[in-house]
Amino acid sequence: MSLSPNTPSPKPPSPQSSQTPQSSRSPRLLVLWCPDWPVAAAAAEAGLSVAEPAAVLAANRIVACSAVARAAGIRRGMRRREAQSRCPELAVFAADADRDARLFDTVAAAVEELVVGVEVVRPGVVAVPVAGASRYFGGEHRLLERLVDHVSVQAGAECQVGVSEGLFAATLAAHRARPVPAGTAAEFLAPLGVQELDQPGSDRGELVDLLRRLGIRTLGAFAQLTERDVLARFGADGVLAHRLASGRDERPPGRRRPAPDLAVTETCDPPLDRVDAAAFLARTLASRFHEGLATRGLACTRLGVHATTEHGEELGRSWRCAEPLTPDGIADRVRWQFEGWLTRGRGRTPTSGVSVLRLEPEETVEGSALQLGLWAGGSGAEHTPEADRAARALVHVQGLIGPEGVCTAVFDGGRGPAEQVRLVPWGDRRTPAEGHAAPWPQQLPSPSPATVFDEPPPAVVAGEDGQQLDVTDRHRLTAWPWTVELGDGGPCRVRNWAGPWPVTARWWVPGDRGRCVRLQVVLESGRQPQPVAVLLRWQEQGNPKWTVEGVYD
Repeated sequence: MSLSPNTPSPKPPSPQSSQTPQSSRSPRLLVLWCPDWPVAAAAAEAGLSVAEPAAVLAANRIVACSAVARAAGIRRGMRRREAQSRCPELAVFAADADRDARLFDTVAAAVEELVVGVEVVRPGVVAVPVAGASRYFGGEHRLLERLVDHVSVQAGAECQVGVSEGLFAATLAAHRARPVPAGTAAEFLAPLGVQELDQPGSDRGELVDLLRRLGIRTLGAFAQLTERDVLARFGADGVLAHRLASGRDERPPGRRRPAPDLAVTETCDPPLDRVDAAAFLARTLASRFHEGLATRGLACTRLGVHATTEHGEELGRSWRCAEPLTPDGIADRVRWQFEGWLTRGRGRTPTSGVSVLRLEPEETVEGSALQLGLWAGGSGAEHTPEADRAARALVHVQGLIGPEGVCTAVFDGGRGPAEQVRLVPWGDRRTPAEGHAAPWPQQLPSPSPATVFDEPPPAVVAGEDGQQLDVTDRHRLTAWPWTVELGDGGPCRVRNWAGPWPVTARWWVPGDRGRCVRLQVVLESGRQPQPVAVLLRWQEQGNPKWTVEGVYD
């Protein structure tokens, strides 16, 4: 058969098409996903109705919100003040990983009543192999219907399920509540946006942003690149993301089986019946477990926590993690699991204390011992006795007030003082954002204020006639600043001032199109003998228009 000049040439089959050999495909997984689980868990613990808007905050920003809150205009990443201005009746809860894991154990237990081999990916998501269960229940569709109904009745949780090859594709299928036919994972992923690569805990935000700036907007477009080109341009992390976009799993199907002696078992005398006692034992056991893997050059990515009670009850759960688990991560998951076992309620708690606790590495990867960086800001400080004591003290404080209560500062790029420093919880990786050292047009000139407010207090900037100042279209003040009133302290005379400096960043975002300028002023305060220097910000859209962004020493 001949081809006319206008007839397109036949294309070779895609390497991820249905012609891929069955042996190279990832196993089919069923993923059950509870939407907005941090909000659902917080609302359930507080006895809040699902019809009321609610959100969970971390570092003064929204990390999760309910569907009712989204309908009111609340979005992830929004500051608390802006969210409450859009929805005054919004119920706000602090992020609590322990609470999310403890309440989710009821959902995992309900899934385990129907399907064996439950793996907790994170609070809100569980994965199970689908092959055996689908044959038992007469097909995947019957299994999905039965599972959703059972979880709704037994755990009282709203959930969605999806089936596909590999955990990544199955999770996205659960977000859309659909089973993907066998062998079509690549076709299912192809039209989806590359932002789907940035799943919770993956830390691929910078890669996604780079792909979008390069014009790669869909997973299919990313999958069409060769693996060699991806490795040369994006490194090992890019190759892993490329595998996911191509419909393959994070790791090849032939995974290394850990040796039997890698499991760690501890006999508890007296038996454990309190969460605090279990948390104390978990620290020691996690260190032994991690050292045993590290001596063999391994790291654990799927942890099995198994326990036996005095009355012979067998308890067990698998925890999956995208990154190799550290000793602290292992201890946290053991503590979360004990909280779920001992406080799940409704007649599901064990009838006696735990007498035997066993940690088993159900999946391992090549790795090395992970060490905790201390004071040198990522430069590799030595582990001195003083630094070790300080680290233990800070971890102890975190156990009392929560992980977000102890933070260290990391310098990031940005135009404003609040954008130039990011607080990282103690123990997390302290890496500056990409491009932090690049030039930033319209950046606030030095020196930077010593105190920066998360919620800037209002201010009144007035001219000599007592009228509040405004800013013209050319970013000039309508009059010279004469007095500034901060809160209820009364007006202070302006001794000197500099600016204004316009800020036109994020003009493409609908909610950030309002103009704003910054103004540095030195005030003569009657309460203090020395003048006070403050950084003021004027916002075109907002009430009040003038706020205090920072205070200089």
